[in-house]
Amino acid sequence: MKLPEHAPTTLPLLMAFDLDGTLIPDAGREVAADVGDALGRLRTLGVQLAIITGRDTPPGAVRDAMRPHAVATNNGGRVLVGEDLHAQATFTDADLEVVLAHELPGARVVLFTEDALYVDLPPGVEPEAWMRARSFRPFADAPRDGVLKAGYYHPDVADLAGRLRDSHPHLVLTGAQAPYPHFLTVTPEGAHKGAALTLIADALGVPHDRTVAFGDSDNDVAMLEVAAFGVQVGHLPLLTPHADARVDTQADLGAFLHAWADRIAAHR
Repeated sequence: MKLPEHAPTTLPLLMAFDLDGTLIPDAGREVAADVGDALGRLRTLGVQLAIITGRDTPPGAVRDAMRPHAVATNNGGRVLVGEDLHAQATFTDADLEVVLAHELPGARVVLFTEDALYVDLPPGVEPEAWMRARSFRPFADAPRDGVLKAGYYHPDVADLAGRLRDSHPHLVLTGAQAPYPHFLTVTPEGAHKGAALTLIADALGVPHDRTVAFGDSDNDVAMLEVAAFGVQVGHLPLLTPHADARVDTQADLGAFLHAWADRIAAHR
């Protein structure tokens, strides 16, 4: 696979990856063998690696394969560099109260804290597959402090997103549009992937003009805008203006990363 000529290949270099639809297939649990091999080559060559995801925790198999230097979860609201917590954004009481007043009858609502998730399931509504795989707790037991992220499943989440953007523009909203028209994520002020990438680069001592971001969805826009070089995985139209290169499908990522490793090795 051909790598764009203007792709950065000189160290120091930081590569940050979204998970679902980018580093792994949607709802996946592990990286493909060729992706894992390429990540190992990049790390050996001196490239620093980061995961920046909307998930509240990356799968263990992904972490084992990648051995990231930093991990940001909850759309960038919680940032670990090595094993050290560098940032954690939580809702204020007032903001959480507004977010929970969602006016979406029958919505499935999930609140995420550092160590648990709390799910509101209306009668007769089945949990999502990823919820069933987790030991979630009753929504009524959710605390009102320490909430990192709220998620909503409902056909009318776009209406909620519009109301929140009008009344509380400092909150960070993603989803409620393609490719997730029925899912909305809300995070506190400043909790987005672009801020996480900046913090990680600073903590690792990587100049901002030596950062690369990979993403496939609307919650990756902030990260691609901040990165010196952005790579779109897939063909989501709203992401295209923010990318410097494209990987056509998630299955092509391994070949693309191997080509990058080849270029770095050739310049050493």
